[in-house]
Amino acid sequence: MSRLRRRALGVGVLGIVCAFVSGAHTAGRAVTFRAADGRISTGLFMEVNNRPAPAVILVTMLGRSKDDWQGLAQRLVEANINAFAIDIPALSLPADSRALLAWHEDILAAVALLASRPADVRPGFVGLAGASLGANLAVIAAASDASVRSMALISPSIEYRGVHIDASLRRYGARPALLIASLHDPYAARSVRELARDAPGPREVRWSSVPAHGTSLLSGDPDLVRSLVEWFQQTLE
Repeated sequence: MSRLRRRALGVGVLGIVCAFVSGAHTAGRAVTFRAADGRISTGLFMEVNNRPAPAVILVTMLGRSKDDWQGLAQRLVEANINAFAIDIPALSLPADSRALLAWHEDILAAVALLASRPADVRPGFVGLAGASLGANLAVIAAASDASVRSMALISPSIEYRGVHIDASLRRYGARPALLIASLHDPYAARSVRELARDAPGPREVRWSSVPAHGTSLLSGDPDLVRSLVEWFQQTLE
């Protein structure tokens, strides 16, 4: 079965299994949705009052949950941007790097879900933000879906357990990307420098002096949260 056919089937099923229900978070709704390979994913959708509005999908790092994004999600909502925080498929890595690469299909399913809700999400105004492994998966998803308008990568890696993103970022093309890393995180910092070099489109870099990685940077450096909100205001409005 072709990749395009598999994605089409995934989107069709997604409209049936998606369920927006009351969750533990007063500001959001718990969501379940199905990726193209049949895997069930979970997320938290925090919506603005003035809809339709842009939206940002927030992809967590390995071993963490979507709850890490709650502070940024709230700030995005205050800026009239819907926030959809999703979990990655597992808390530990699969043995096969091809299985790990396939995790980006969950992000594509989340993009498709938002596209199916034009009354809530402004069509064509969806961004991605990912941390660590979530950043790598976000690049791969954005490279294969032209409807992703903008993205932000926190502590990305040129290569993460066989998942390479330099070629995917080139395929992402002229769309804007924000690259964030701590100056005390050597591999992430080197990856950011290399990814920003000779880029085919707008690439902005933000450095933090806080010695942290991934979503831990957001709690340690509040200025980065402000930078992320401003980035998506600029690139999704």
